[in-house]
Amino acid sequence: MKVLFLLLLSPLQGVGATGHREEDFRFCGHRNQTQQSSVIYEHGPATISIENTAQALIIKRPFLPNRRNSYYEYSLPPTLGRYRFCIYWFESNRTLQLAYGKQSILLGGDPSSSIPQGPEAQKAGRTKAFLFNVSYIMKGGKNTSRAPGDEYFFPASPETMPVWEQDVEKQLTALDHLIAQPLAPATGATEQQRLRRKLGELEKMLAKVELEGQNQTFGEATVHATVLRVQPSRAPQHLSFASQREESGEVQGFTVELPSSLFVMVKEREEVVEHRVLLMDINRQTMFQDENSSHVLGDKVVSISLVDTVVANLSDPVVLTFFHDQLPRNVTPLCVFWQEDTSASFGSWDSYGCTTVTGISQTECRCNHLTYFAVLMVSSPEISSMHRNYLSIITYVGCLISALASICTIFFLYFRSKQRDQITSMHIHMNLLAAIFLLDVTFLISEHLAASSSEAICRFGGLFLHFSLLSCLTWMGIEGYNLYRLVIEVFNAYHDHFLLKLCLVGWGLPLLCVMLIFLVSWTNYGPFSVPIYESLDGRATNATICWITNPLIHNVVNLSFFSLVFLFNSVMLGAMVREILRQNKKGHKLKHVLALFGLSILLGIPWALIFFSFTSGVFCLVSLYIFTIINSLQGFLIFVWYWTMVLQARKSPDSQSSSDSAKLQPSSS
Repeated sequence: MKVLFLLLLSPLQGVGATGHREEDFRFCGHRNQTQQSSVIYEHGPATISIENTAQALIIKRPFLPNRRNSYYEYSLPPTLGRYRFCIYWFESNRTLQLAYGKQSILLGGDPSSSIPQGPEAQKAGRTKAFLFNVSYIMKGGKNTSRAPGDEYFFPASPETMPVWEQDVEKQLTALDHLIAQPLAPATGATEQQRLRRKLGELEKMLAKVELEGQNQTFGEATVHATVLRVQPSRAPQHLSFASQREESGEVQGFTVELPSSLFVMVKEREEVVEHRVLLMDINRQTMFQDENSSHVLGDKVVSISLVDTVVANLSDPVVLTFFHDQLPRNVTPLCVFWQEDTSASFGSWDSYGCTTVTGISQTECRCNHLTYFAVLMVSSPEISSMHRNYLSIITYVGCLISALASICTIFFLYFRSKQRDQITSMHIHMNLLAAIFLLDVTFLISEHLAASSSEAICRFGGLFLHFSLLSCLTWMGIEGYNLYRLVIEVFNAYHDHFLLKLCLVGWGLPLLCVMLIFLVSWTNYGPFSVPIYESLDGRATNATICWITNPLIHNVVNLSFFSLVFLFNSVMLGAMVREILRQNKKGHKLKHVLALFGLSILLGIPWALIFFSFTSGVFCLVSLYIFTIINSLQGFLIFVWYWTMVLQARKSPDSQSSSDSAKLQPSSS
């Protein structure tokens, strides 16, 4: 009797073939099999539908548009009777599995097990039949019973809607178009967040896109996305990927090596049908700009992720290798990843968990997690943090001494110079010293203004610092013009309101320049962060000052302006040297040397040392020290030169008229 009871129950068994995986959707019911029948699995609309006839159990769901086979038929057990069956939907790998009695069928998975028979041959003569004890459950929901019927539809939610290749390509095209548009400085951070949200939407689409093969690559422009399907196996497996070679770019390509421990770790968490690895090759840094405007190698950002899994603290690192040309000597690559900051408008680059291995033409990044990776270009690594601290101390002390010396020199020049032929020169010196004083003081307080909470104050501070710099350069140029008048002009003619005109140029031209820059965009001035890198571990600290926020304006306006002034003043100084050599009078060598030294300081010739900062090695370090010492002490050096010339004039008052250079020197009276 017990054996007979078990035989009667055996057709009702059969839901244990699914293992321990948690399905996203399950449909179960009882079916009376009154004749030899089959299961038909075919393409349908954006739903999962179940239809029952006496001849077949018909299951439909959307297929790929370009799928070769859109119809499958599988034989059911020949034994007649009532069967319990369940249909399982797994969203992670987009598969349907049928458990019918003791038989388990992966629908659409093995074409060789299906019956090679077209759909038209089976449509005729089908007799509808009811299903009983029907119930279904969605992931995270409750089991719901349905009334007996012969057809059931389950519309897909937006999250479970199928994603086709065309959808991914459309999203990629839209993202490429957005990235190609320049970001406005005022809304740059907001636009970056919007672009990164679009990138996140693309990743969600790639996580469930219907694929024909094991691997597939999408995109042809700025963003390239590759989906790798990895079938689970009991033995540890190592996965490698190589991008296409790009000979024209700064980065010619990259390779990715994923350790076997990555997939072992995932397997320990849950039983999966397949792993899906997403690789994204982003060839523009627009979406990943931090507040320091850091530059990454080749503007290339590579994203590596495992679908539905947060990967961190791997025992074996993920190895990402970038291939590139030989880098400049004053640049060191640093492997970093993008750290999203939800509390701030900007994200940041961080090197935690990553190790950098550099080569001549490649940089290897070894990281213990998966995210967005890039190679940060760390500038001036040959100057250690120790030298940077020394240079900062010299700058601050020098500017303080220079400012005090400038005020003292202005005071003495105003009260001592009474001779008519020296009034013009002395007033030009006084205006130059006033510009140096403003530059020193503004620079000293700039960092404190940046630390204040008022952005408007910092913008004004940056504007005034730029005005002071341009004024200083302009008055250096006027010093050169004055030297031309005194030495080269044959007739030193008198001009009406000459000093007033010089002041209009010396102060008005810089004011006009900064106001035009401000009116073009008021965001051109404000907090500007200068990253200071530690030479050992690549960590960065920011020195923020109120300055020009647009590097292009700094390069075009400041460097071009100084280059013109330097070129003109160099010619004037050369003319002065020629005049001294022409006279070549004995007994005045020291006097001439002092005159040339003072003229060099007045004309800003030592400022040209800034061009040597673009070099590398010891020469760059030495030139930076000389530049910092001389130019931060410019006001003090003029003060020393002035009093040296006064003392020299007192010792030899009879020689005042022996040289044209005496017109630039102070009176001994």
